[in-house]
Amino acid sequence: MEALSPSHERKRPTMMNKKLAAGFALGLAMALSGCANHQQKSLYGWGNYQDQLYEHFKTEGNGNAAEIAALEENLQKMRANNDAVPPGYHAHLGMLYASIGKEDQLIQELQTEKTLFPESAPYMDFLMRNYKKGLSK
Repeated sequence: MEALSPSHERKRPTMMNKKLAAGFALGLAMALSGCANHQQKSLYGWGNYQDQLYEHFKTEGNGNAAEIAALEENLQKMRANNDAVPPGYHAHLGMLYASIGKEDQLIQELQTEKTLFPESAPYMDFLMRNYKKGLSK
């Protein structure tokens, strides 16, 4: 058998291979950093609704008039930004109106919730039906 000459040994990376690897690494880094900077818009305009809801349950629903004002203000901001209202928002607002005796606004908010989220129709109907039963007692 013939011994391998040094020219048959594994060759070191050439300058071209190094440039190619560096270019690939740079391209990959640029592609990944481009994706990282892109923020996807939320499906719903939450605003400060989650904080409002937390406060509502923390204070056991005291201060409903202030909550209504804050939710109405948040709703105006969502509309101004063309953001979709999250599920349950109008139902929550309606229940707050019910707690201060504003039946007409309760019905309006529950109807709005039902229109925006048709899957909520049975529950919204249940709430409206039971609210009216409570008034007739």
